[in-house]
Order: sequence, then C-alpha cells, then structure tokens
Amino acid sequence: MDNHYREALLNKDHFSVEWEVVPGRGSFEKAQENFISKVEQAVAYGKIDALTITDNPGGNPSISSEIMGAEVKKLGIEPMAYFTCKDKSRNQLENLLYGLERSGVANLLVMSGDYPASGFQGRSRPVYDLDPIHVLQLISAMNDGLEYPGMKGLIKLKTTNFFPGAVASPFKKLESEQMLQYYKLKKKIAAGAKFIITQTGYDARKFHELVQLKKQAGYDVPFIGNIYVLPFGAGRAMSRNMVPGCVVTDKLVEILDGERKAEDKGKAARLLRSSKMYAFMKGMGYDGVHISGLGVSFDDVVQIIEQGEELVSGWQDVMSEFDFPQKAGFYYFKRASDGLLNNESQAPRTARPEVPFSYKFSRLVHNSCFEPRGLMFKVTQKLVDKSAESGFFRLVEHLSKVALFECMDCGDCALADVAYICPMSQCPKNQRNGPCGGSYEGWCEVYPNEKKCVWVQAYDRLKNYGEEGKIEDNLVPPPNWDFFHTSSWANYFLGRDHSAKKVGIQAPAKKS
Repeated sequence: MDNHYREALLNKDHFSVEWEVVPGRGSFEKAQENFISKVEQAVAYGKIDALTITDNPGGNPSISSEIMGAEVKKLGIEPMAYFTCKDKSRNQLENLLYGLERSGVANLLVMSGDYPASGFQGRSRPVYDLDPIHVLQLISAMNDGLEYPGMKGLIKLKTTNFFPGAVASPFKKLESEQMLQYYKLKKKIAAGAKFIITQTGYDARKFHELVQLKKQAGYDVPFIGNIYVLPFGAGRAMSRNMVPGCVVTDKLVEILDGERKAEDKGKAARLLRSSKMYAFMKGMGYDGVHISGLGVSFDDVVQIIEQGEELVSGWQDVMSEFDFPQKAGFYYFKRASDGLLNNESQAPRTARPEVPFSYKFSRLVHNSCFEPRGLMFKVTQKLVDKSAESGFFRLVEHLSKVALFECMDCGDCALADVAYICPMSQCPKNQRNGPCGGSYEGWCEVYPNEKKCVWVQAYDRLKNYGEEGKIEDNLVPPPNWDFFHTSSWANYFLGRDHSAKKVGIQAPAKKS
C-alpha cells in the first residue's frame, strides 16, 4: 500500500512538513467544517506531507482522530492520527488498528495522551491499559502478521502497513526527568517507532541535544522538530505548567508580552519566530518539522515554510534568539565554546541522592528472598508453595503490601521494576516502562506540587547504587489481568508472572 508521507520522510533529500489540525468536539459543527477547509487548502498547496489529527487534546472529548483520518485520506493527503492510550483497553486499541488498516490510515503518532479532564456528566475514567511502548510492540506484531492461539493451533493474520511514530522531550529540567525521557526513547525505537517528534519547547541547545543524541546512539529513524506557533496567552499558560509537557520560560513570556502590544497583537513576530525555528531545525539536521498551534491558519503555515526556507542558509545567525534555558536545568552535553549549541562531550551528572530507609529495606528483602541467588530464596519459595492457597497467607501479603506500597492487588507485580514504587497504584497513568512526558520539575503531571513522579523517585533510588541505567533496557509487559486479586508472591515463585519469566524461575517440582 502506498504511503506518500513515509516516502517523503524517509527521503534524505527531502525536508518533511506536517501541519497539526484540531477537529474539535461534535460531528458536523463549525470546527469540523474548518478542519475540512484546511485539509483542502493543504491538498491544493502540495508542500505539506501530512495532516496530523489530535486525539481528545487536553483530555477533553472530540471527534475521533481515526474517523477524521479516513476522511483526510479520501481528500488526497496523508493523515497522521494521534493514537493515545488514555481512553482504551488493549482490545479496543487492537480493533481500532484493524479499522485504520482498512481505511488506509497508516501513519500513527503513539502517545500516552493527556490525562482526562472532562466528559459526559463529569471527568472520564482513565484507562491506560497499555503504555506507548506496548502499543508500538502491538503494531510491530501486526505489521509482521499477528499470531494468536486458535482451536487448532496458532492463527496468523495478514500483515499490516502501519508507520508508527512516538514523541520524545529534550526539555526536562532535572537530570532524572531528562535521562528517563532518553531511556524511554531508546525503548520506543526498539519497540518499533519509525520516527520521533519532539515535545514543545524553545531552547535551541535542547533541540540540538536531541539530534546529537540521535547521532551518538546511532538511531536510524527520522527526527522531527515541533514548531508551536506561540501567542502570549498560550505561552503564559505553558510557563505555569497548565499545558503538561510544554516548556516556556519566564524570559520568553516577557518577550511575548512585549510583542502583543503591536498593532497585530504580535502575530508577525510569532510567525517570524516560527520561521526561524524551521530554519535552525533544518540546519541542525532534523528530518522535518511539525507545525502546530491553536488558530494557526493555512496562510500562516505557508509563511512559516517559505520564510523558513529563505532563512535556512543563515540558520546559525538566529541561535542567540533561542537561548531560553531553565534555571539550573540539566543538559546531556556540555555547551559549545561559542555558547550557542553543544559540543560532543557529556555534561557532568549530579551527585547521588539520598534514599529513604524503606527502599534500602525493600532492596535487602528482595535480594535475600526474591532473587534466585538470595540466601533465603529456596526457603521462601517452599513456604509460598505450601501456603499459596491459604487465606491467612493472602491476608498477610495484601496488608503488608498495601501498608508499604499502596498495593492495588494486580497480581502481576512491577515493584522490582520501579525501585519498589508501584506504578499501578501510584502513577495515575500506570506507566510501567518510564514516565509520560507531562512531569514538571520532578512532579507528577496529574498532582503537581503534591506527588513526585514515581519514575523520578525510581531513578534517584537506583542512582544511589549506580544502577539507574538498568531502566534503559528493562522492558516491562502490561499487567496480565488474569492475575488480578491473586497472590503476586505465588505468581512469582510458581513461575507465572513476568518477573518470574525474566529471571527464569520454574514452578517447584511436585512430589509424586
């Protein structure tokens, strides 16, 4: 099946352009009419490679990106549907993929998605059955021909033609947050991401950092820079962490405040800034740009593209206009001697943090009783084998884990994967393979200034022992809900759950 966007993006001699459009809530409202009008203009222009379609932006309901993607395809341009995890079980994700394949919508941007903010008669319940890495694994399996057990053995479906991508943020302030984003980036590419789009930010050094990391790590997939056309109102909201994952500094807000006093309310200035971002991204080595922003018109997009192309030859001359570091922010590479970009040497890391006694205790118990080489492993395994069906045993396990870890009794425990912090009960998005993109200065997206991101805590705990790099290569499957409200200790020691399989635990031999 032809995919003109994939061909354009993978063409080394072509700089790809995507335009994000927001279809809004409703079926036949004015928002959908405006959406179709923008699509038709983009088709006629011929220099936009794909229209990207948001999925319930801000956690609010809207017409589905899958349905609108099919309409965009019929109008003659490639759609890219945002494909998020926040509202769907794994079964629904799979059945939507079958529908997308039949509709010819191949380009998918896989994300966790914004935490639900509203819905019919109140806030919607989040789902997060799979994380983006799990979804990428599912899509990769479908592209290879998904296999599943049938009555007479394995059944293999026809191969699909999806071209999935993912998001990465180089704009985090803390070392823990930033390194976790880069660890998860590696996992996303390993799981099947075919392209990467950046989050929203305006620090040129950070944009440069990501393409340097790509080169150093040898990632052979296109990287796309995000250009959000930024007015004062949106910039102020982002600076106050009201739009999770988007980073705008107070210094930039002051500039925007001055620009909005112009007769055009700052429009010319923000379009020129966007054009300069286009130029430096192309100059740095990005493979394309993703143009987004509320109220961005077709004419605005054309101006950014054409003015950006005019500025490309002098892209380094605009770097000083994008010097917006976060105060005491972490950079992966050292600053270059000219002060504008980075050199190839890694920056020093922060000192090892202190960790709570509860982590040290949990680590000691795990290494002694749950590691196959632990002194108490065989004794513990025999005890669990004999007591697994005991109601008293289950009560002891449940009460102790609730008290120590806020256990929700999923039965497929990931405590050891997240430094003894439960990602099912303590992460609102149930992220088992690394953080979402919404944390801010170490705080959880959903509970800012109240709860620290569980993965930031895990990074700090592991770093104290020099083991933070273990997160990078540890792929954790989604929970198996067959085990819900069963003993996770029994499932581990009897060789049933993902942790047992990882370390090669076999069920104890039964005496004849």
